[in-house]
Amino acid sequence: MLTFKKKVAVFISGRGSNLKNLYKFSTTSKSKFIINLVISNKKNAKGVLFSKTKKIKTICIEKKISTFEKIALLEISRHKIDILCLAGFMKILSKEFIKNINIPVINIHPSLLPKFKGLNTHERAINKKEKFSGCTVHFVTPKLDSGKIILQKKVKITKNETPKSLARKVLQSEHQIYPLALNKIC
Repeated sequence: MLTFKKKVAVFISGRGSNLKNLYKFSTTSKSKFIINLVISNKKNAKGVLFSKTKKIKTICIEKKISTFEKIALLEISRHKIDILCLAGFMKILSKEFIKNINIPVINIHPSLLPKFKGLNTHERAINKKEKFSGCTVHFVTPKLDSGKIILQKKVKITKNETPKSLARKVLQSEHQIYPLALNKIC
């Protein structure tokens, strides 16, 4: 039986640790996806170097977000991408982009949504004296961090937790669930 893997594009802005992890999973026999395209809004992002070393088609678009979105939509269409993953992409996509992309867009967020949407999630969770934090993979909708949840993973917040130590723990959980969530929707 011949099975075709879903073609995935990944938007990044930084070190690309989730990209690396998605790529690593994509090379296993369990994977239902392949990463065909990486688009970054920063040409010096460490994730760009990684994707190029893995011979993944990589495009850097250092333009205002409206121009970035136009070029990205064309490239996604041209490469016949099935799913878009946001992995440390530090821009908010416009309602028009989400409406016009016509493929699922998923994101990984460093909190247990619906709690702590947006930025500074670790600091906010600690300041609110939460017992747990974690991460959420969700569908992207025009409303920030509000799409249907695909997977979540909890991490315990310890007594002497700092935003930095919590960020490390949550990132490990992100690496565990992002490939599983992507595989699930494939």
